[in-house]
Amino acid sequence: MGDAKSYAERLFLYPKIGALNFEDAALALTEPAGELGVTFSNDALKKIYNTTKGYPYFVQEWGSVLWDISEGPEITADDVRNARTEATRRLDESFFQVRLDRVTDAEQKYMRAMAELGTGPYRSGEVAKLLGKSTNSYGPVRDGLIRKGMIYSPKHGVLEFTVPLFDEFMKRTMPEINH
Repeated sequence: MGDAKSYAERLFLYPKIGALNFEDAALALTEPAGELGVTFSNDALKKIYNTTKGYPYFVQEWGSVLWDISEGPEITADDVRNARTEATRRLDESFFQVRLDRVTDAEQKYMRAMAELGTGPYRSGEVAKLLGKSTNSYGPVRDGLIRKGMIYSPKHGVLEFTVPLFDEFMKRTMPEINH
């Protein structure tokens, strides 16, 4: 019976998966590159980490772009600056746009309003106010975005994007909020 309970408990354990800390993000970049004789300056690692917020897929994409553009054998902070346009383009096309394509026009407008408020967390009342309607009128839109995994609510009345930097993508994709 004890084994059965332990197994059942494990079925419902959901480890939190989030951003990498600086050390782990640095290792994700330096270990595979190091095997091929390429190093990263500490300034480059800091810039990558600050830009990606430690989100694993973003770290991987930046590493790929840097590998392609760097003349090596050391990847520098200048390389990171030079990679910004290409890394952003790749993330926009392969990561962010795929998510945006899953939502309705009303949901896009709601997320763009969230982005207009800056970096989250966002108060749902502030988002609705920016759009000129009541919080309750956006309940179905908000619920749809939560169901689709675009946003989540860490506590009552508060929202966040499920992935970092989505606010910046929304501003690039939709330069203005269409009321």
